[in-house]
Order: sequence, then C-alpha cells, then structure tokens
Amino acid sequence: MKYRTLGRSGMRVSEIGLGCEGFISMEDGEAQEVFQAALNAGVNCMDLYSPNPDLRRRVRRALEGRREGFVLQGHFCSIWDKGQYRATREVEEVRRGFEDLLEELGTSYIDIGMIHYIDNVPEWKRVQGGPVMDYALEEKERGRAKCLGLSTHNPQVGLLAAESGLIDVLMFSVNPCYDLQPAGEDVEELWAEKNYAGQLTNMDPEREKLYETCQRLGVGITVMKAFGGGDLLSEYSPAGKALTAEQCIQYALDRPGVASVMSGVRSMGDLERSLHYMEAGEAERDYAAALASFPRIAWEGHCMYCGHCAPCPKEIDIAMVTKLLNLVRAQGEMPETVREHYAVLEHKAGECIQCGACEKRCPFQVEIRENMKEAARTFGK
Repeated sequence: MKYRTLGRSGMRVSEIGLGCEGFISMEDGEAQEVFQAALNAGVNCMDLYSPNPDLRRRVRRALEGRREGFVLQGHFCSIWDKGQYRATREVEEVRRGFEDLLEELGTSYIDIGMIHYIDNVPEWKRVQGGPVMDYALEEKERGRAKCLGLSTHNPQVGLLAAESGLIDVLMFSVNPCYDLQPAGEDVEELWAEKNYAGQLTNMDPEREKLYETCQRLGVGITVMKAFGGGDLLSEYSPAGKALTAEQCIQYALDRPGVASVMSGVRSMGDLERSLHYMEAGEAERDYAAALASFPRIAWEGHCMYCGHCAPCPKEIDIAMVTKLLNLVRAQGEMPETVREHYAVLEHKAGECIQCGACEKRCPFQVEIRENMKEAARTFGK
C-alpha cells in the first residue's frame, strides 16, 4: 500500500480507503472479515458518513487496539432518527449527533470532522456563517475533530469551501464521467442518461479549477463515487464503455489534490477488486487509451496527467511539469509552493529539445512542446 499526505492536515492516508455504505448490509461476521482484510492490506482510512449504530459498532470492534493508526472521516450533520439516517442543520441535533458518534465508536476524537453533504451554494453560505460551523470549529479547538472537511458533489460549493480557509479536507465525487458534467445542485444529474446522450468534450472547467485550487491551498481531497456507484464498471456505463476499478482509481489519484479513494465495498470480492490496484501493472491501470476510445466522450488538447507522454529523452517528468504549469495558470501568479515543487524536479522544462516524441504518444492531442516552452518561460530555465 502507498500512502499520501492529506493536504495541510499532515495526515498520511492510504491511497485506497473504505467507503462505509456496503458495511451496513453485511452481517457482523462478514463485516469483520472484510475489515480485517483491508487492515491487513494496509488500508488506514475510512469515510463514516452513516449514523447507523450497527455500522459504528462494527467499526469500533474492528479498530480495537488499532484506533491510533487509523484515520476516521466522520460527519457532522448526519444523525440517526427513528431508526433511519437523516441530514440536519439544526445545531442542537448536530451536537447530539456528534456525541453519539464518539460514544458509539468508543473514541475521544475524529480525525476528520466533515460538514455533511452540501450541494447548494446558498446552503453553504448559511452553514459557513452560522452555528453549525461555529460548533464544528469549537470541536476542532477542543481536539475532538483533528481537522474539518466538507462533502459535496458540486464543484462551485467545493471551491467556495476550499477558498474560505475553514476546511482542510474536501470529499468530492471524482471520475472521468462526472468530471465532464457542469456544476449543479441535483446530484442525480451527474449520472442521468440524458446528460450523456450527446458528444461531451473535456473536463468541466470548474472541476478542473477546484482540483487545482485544492492542490494549491493544501486542501486534501478524499474521493467518493470513483466507480460512479458501480455504473462505470458495467456495460451500462454512461460513457458507453466499461472501465475497470484499476483505471477508475488511477484516474482519481492523478487529479491534483487527491490523496485517497474511498472505495465502495459490499463484499470481499469488492475489496479484493479495489486492492488489486496495488499489484496491477501500468497497463492495467492505464485509463488513457480507454478514455480515448469512448464512443460519446472526448478529451482533446487537455492533459490528463496519464503519463503516456513518457519516456522523455531528457527525462523530463512532463505530466508533473504540466500539472504545476496548470496550477500557475489557474492562480494567475506563481504560488510559492508551486515554485518550490518545480525547483526540486531533477529535469526542467527548459531542457526540452522539442523532438515531439511525447506528442506522438499522447492520446489527447495535447500540444506538449508549447507547454514546455511556456513552462520554461514561467519557471525559468
């Protein structure tokens, strides 16, 4: 298992994490078996949005003696009411719900306290300046939430939250189909068949800006819906062609700011499918050729950081140089962190000899030589 730093939180999280929904329907024995297999494989983080007491009991049991080495992403505003899940913005309900979370898990703190599921910009603004955020900040100050986050499917909400300085972590839906869709408040539009009926080209610019802003500001991204609820892995994929779990995971991990993919697990087979990513070779993880062959979707002239441009005869890490260049473009100036990341690259854009071999290999017709010229001007030779 490989681990990444979750933005400015400083936490180290496994590239493969656990989503919680599948564990709700498991019997205790199966849940413990699957959880233990994940821990044995090096998984050290989990999203725990559900307030289901049975689920929390299973997680508590699985983490006995291992809590300090595990990153729990728990949610404010997600409560158990009359035997079912309910989202709330009433601060007293939020307060009671968080107390229940700590008690049922048998822990004194949550590593990431997420403001749960805001897809509406006005709602984010109300929460940002209201008692729910005040309470979350209070719990952060007390150390019972080590850092704060937000879960959303709307890149406009995510961008506002990242730029607010209030959150350290963003939980966001990342996959190559949703990334083509414009921002919206209705999450079901992300997978609505009608929205994939015509030709779609290139990533939505607000989503691209969100990823690059999170990278620049140190807001770590944990990924939900990397498989689109399983749709992307099937013949019913909205793109018209199935992807593999390895390709979806690699795609998500290649986006700027992303630290961990919270994989949905409903069985041991699901877990093994996601964990196989660690053993898979480059060919199995390669999503670029698959994306280029989708019948209704096209990425043209847009770098996907897939690495098909390699190897460079001058050993330039073209994908990384392009990623850093795009961060500068998005900001309109040179952030210090970007400059420092570029400075430590072993080979710089100014070493490019303009041979064009990279462009011949690029599945997306990116003008790489022009990017290298711009990078050399921007960062200096």
